[in-house]
Amino acid sequence: GLTVIEGTATWAEPGGLLQRQAFEELRDEILDQLKAALPVDAVVLGLHGAMVSQGYDDCEGDLLERVRAIVGPDVLVASEFDPHSHLTPKRVENLNIFASFLEFPHTDFYERGEHVVDLALDALKGRIKPVISTFDCHMIGVYPTSKEPMRSFVDRIKAMQGKDGVLSISVIHGFMAADVPEMGTRILVVTDNDPAKGAALAEKLGRELIAMREQTLMTMFDTDQGIDRALAAHAANPSKPAVIADVWDNPGGGVAGDGTYVLRRLIERRIDNVGVATIWDPIAVTFCHAAGEGAVIDLRFGGKSGPLGGEPIDARVTVLKTLAEGWQSFGPSRVTLGPSAVVRIEGTEIDVILNTNRTQTFEPDIFSNIGIDPMKKDILVVKSTNHFHAGFVPIAAEIIYVAAPSSYPSNPRTTNYRKLTRAIWPRVENPW
Repeated sequence: GLTVIEGTATWAEPGGLLQRQAFEELRDEILDQLKAALPVDAVVLGLHGAMVSQGYDDCEGDLLERVRAIVGPDVLVASEFDPHSHLTPKRVENLNIFASFLEFPHTDFYERGEHVVDLALDALKGRIKPVISTFDCHMIGVYPTSKEPMRSFVDRIKAMQGKDGVLSISVIHGFMAADVPEMGTRILVVTDNDPAKGAALAEKLGRELIAMREQTLMTMFDTDQGIDRALAAHAANPSKPAVIADVWDNPGGGVAGDGTYVLRRLIERRIDNVGVATIWDPIAVTFCHAAGEGAVIDLRFGGKSGPLGGEPIDARVTVLKTLAEGWQSFGPSRVTLGPSAVVRIEGTEIDVILNTNRTQTFEPDIFSNIGIDPMKKDILVVKSTNHFHAGFVPIAAEIIYVAAPSSYPSNPRTTNYRKLTRAIWPRVENPW
């Protein structure tokens, strides 16, 4: 017999700093709900872990510190995190149980949430006494579990959990676009009251990850190389589209998602039969809705957020489809595109989804939900780093990662961090 008291849940696409007032009001709303629910046996939270607001470099740590102050030292506090987050001392000090998703793309967020709840229930029943141990890898990188060596690394981690007193293991990848003191990769181990074992295992796994640091990133191509490879892949397997991932124009990383470099080169090279998901441009969507389906208009779209992602596209287009609310799947969830439109570049079969709500591409139904059959396209262009992979790999002739220019700070060697002061690779060749 459990009594579950739900609190406020909020979500936003990554972007710039959260306004201080917005963070404090939402934080205090949740804390007031907790106070009203007292006494409680446990607090279980679902947090992302990379939120930064005006005045707060560690929003989740601040929330957890205040939760702990309300419930006291003896009430269990547990949380699930995204691995693209920051592991701070304040979070570890105020949590009994901590677990992040293990997969990237994040196909296991539901299962890892259940994992956190199961551990919390076992702790409440006195079956376990969870203790957290951590290891700082002093590096930052990209760690897709869709390829080796991360695939085998995470599979071994999964096999260790639930055995020999090891309750949970997490790999905190870090979020390289954030300028915070704790930015970087860490290993976290939760044991059944064995902090020494947890610390030793965290260090062992951390040093294994350090040793493979040069091997984890996906193979990247420049724009023309990627297009060439996509054409060859589709020619070799014409029943399936080649998928080009515009890796750094990813709204999930905080950028606008209105970059035009890949699309412009496709147009310039007269490459036909392409689907693009998506170009974020609320103004262009408004024009398309006003013109109506079937209208032929001269449209300027994309490239509005700044010069680093490319200039706007000026083209005569046919408005193929308008939707009051486009959407796509993300696991069992639904992600809204807001008011949306599909336009076709004149003289081509290049179909571009324009959206109002920024979102990265997760699933092929982002195309089919708005009237584009992805299997009838030669090339699909998606705006995502790797979350698209699980959904698109079954339908793709090949997946090609393209590092087109973008405003995303994709090279931590040269990013002008101001608050990150400790030595980490690759900013320092050997920080160990």
